[in-house]
Amino acid sequence: MMFGSYVLFIVAQTAENSDTSSYLDTLWKGGPVGYIIMALSIGALALIVMHFVQIRRKKLLPDEQLTVLESYLAGGQVQEALEYCVDPMNDSFLTRILAGGLLRYQRSAFGPFELKNALEEAGEDQAARLYRSTDALGVIGTIAPLLGLLGTVLGMVGAFETIGQTSTSGHEMLATNISEALVTTLLGLILAIPCVALFSYFRNRIDGLSSETAGEIERLVLHLEEARSD
Repeated sequence: MMFGSYVLFIVAQTAENSDTSSYLDTLWKGGPVGYIIMALSIGALALIVMHFVQIRRKKLLPDEQLTVLESYLAGGQVQEALEYCVDPMNDSFLTRILAGGLLRYQRSAFGPFELKNALEEAGEDQAARLYRSTDALGVIGTIAPLLGLLGTVLGMVGAFETIGQTSTSGHEMLATNISEALVTTLLGLILAIPCVALFSYFRNRIDGLSSETAGEIERLVLHLEEARSD
C-alpha cells in the first residue's frame, strides 16, 4: 500500500494547478500505455511484498532449525538430520542446502571428502534461485521508463497531428496535449525508481543471508569432521 500511495501522491502534484482534474483524472490521461504501467505497478507491489516476506533471516535461516540440526549432527545422527532436512514441513534455504550435502555424504564412498563441494554446489544453486526470483522486479524497473517514453512519443505524435489539422495556431491545445502525453513518462519514472532501488536492496539481502547461512552450515558440518577424526 505504501508503494501505491507513493505513486498516487507524486502524480497528484502534477494536478495541483488544475481546478477540474483530480490526480485520478491525471492517471487516466496516460491512455493505453499508462494503463499498462499502472498494471505493472500492481504487479511490482505484489512482488515487493512477497520479497519482504520471503527474503528474511527467519524464513531462510530459522534459529529453531539450527538448534535441531546441531543436536542431530553433534550426536552423529546423520540419517535423522537428513530426514529432517527433506521433510516438506521444514523446507527452508538452510535445509535445502544441507540436504544436498548430507545426501552426498551418505551415498558416496568419498562422501566425507566431497561434503564441502556438495554444500558449495547446493548453496550456489539455492542462491541463484533466490536471485532469479527478484529478476521480475528488475525487469519492471528497466522497462517502465521505456514504456513511459513510448507513451509520450505516441501522445506527442497525436498532438502534432491535431495541430496540423486545425486552421489556427492552437498553442493552448498543443500545450494541453503535450502535458497529457508527458503523464506516461512521469508514471514510468515513478514506478522505475523504487523498483530499481528495491531490486538492489533485495539482492544485497540475499548476499548477506547467503554468507551467514554458509557460515552456519560450516559450523554444523564441523561435528561430522570431528566425529570422523575420533
